[in-house]
Amino acid sequence: MNKNRKTCFDDAKRLVVKVGSGVLTQDNGLNIRVIRSISRQICCLIDKGIEVILVSSGAMASGIKKIGLAKRPDEIPKRQAVAAVGQAGLILEYEKAFAQCRKKVAQMLLTSDGLSNRKRYLNARNTLYTLLSWQIVPIINENDTVSVEEIKFGDNDNLAAMITLLMDADILINLTDIDGLYTKDPHKYADAKLIPIVATINLEIEKLAGDIPGALGTGGMLSKIKAAKKITAAGIPMVIANGEKESILTGLFAGEDHGTFFIPKKERLTNRKCWIAFHLKPKGIIKIDEGAAKAILSGGKSLLPSGVIDVIGDFRVGAPVEFKSRDNRILGIGLVNYSASDILKIMGFNSGKIKDCLGHKPYDEIIHRDNLAITVDFNEFREILSADKN
Repeated sequence: MNKNRKTCFDDAKRLVVKVGSGVLTQDNGLNIRVIRSISRQICCLIDKGIEVILVSSGAMASGIKKIGLAKRPDEIPKRQAVAAVGQAGLILEYEKAFAQCRKKVAQMLLTSDGLSNRKRYLNARNTLYTLLSWQIVPIINENDTVSVEEIKFGDNDNLAAMITLLMDADILINLTDIDGLYTKDPHKYADAKLIPIVATINLEIEKLAGDIPGALGTGGMLSKIKAAKKITAAGIPMVIANGEKESILTGLFAGEDHGTFFIPKKERLTNRKCWIAFHLKPKGIIKIDEGAAKAILSGGKSLLPSGVIDVIGDFRVGAPVEFKSRDNRILGIGLVNYSASDILKIMGFNSGKIKDCLGHKPYDEIIHRDNLAITVDFNEFREILSADKN
């Protein structure tokens, strides 16, 4: 077993488990056997002193089966109604399954705007901390009954990544209906090979994932890769494994080599920087030169006006804004001290010239390093630092 992988499981004290619709449902509705198996394994981990948060899909798929629909509806009101029908049955089955191990559960339904607001973000985190301290298993799903495009997480893979970051978990285990990431769709091609370890999530990996769709849920393999890209950038590992395998969770913690393991960046982001990087929606883009990129990526410096070469979008002071390299690679996101219009006036100048340009100078930095989160993949990070300035 890979040493990094083993160490991650040995050291894990808090984890997020995400279970997909394909694992939880069968032709006649919810797969009760799998729900009971996963619940029993989570109870075993809790009894060993590990805190577990469960992100569960299945409400929409359960509702489709329960109502007798042929497929997932296209209209938002119908999808929301289907989720409402399915969620009740889903949480009931979990409650019964965990009760067999004398464990209680709590349901949490979230929307993305609940985590983009700092106060609500902290409230959600405090609620989860309290539930874990009471040894109650939080079961989280997106609130499909009220979500619209503006406030949707998009899929539960992304939601699971957000919860992993929110709770500073040690690992995310994403359970699906295949063994992990393959070189091609294993449902179609007999020669498809499992990829056991992914060190860098590049365009080739994303293309492989894009060719492997999901059956019942909103996200296929690509949504899982996007989730892995976020949390590994924050320094947290992720595993994609087959949730239908007997004792998959306890097996992983016993050292068994299942699924695809995504190696994290060495440095972990603080909780606040995770919130800035992954819970806020960027309002614009700042492009920076090579010198500024090197100072930020290797020196831990703030972004100064002298390093800015372009501003895209119209944003206000305090807005979350992406900063990109000259060749358009996303390096990170930060909270700006100046509006877009003011940055256009001071970009390229030293900080000492800010007052001359604007008539006032509240800050030396466009983004202070305390409000700046680097999200670039660690291998790409090295590539940028070693790139020729020309």
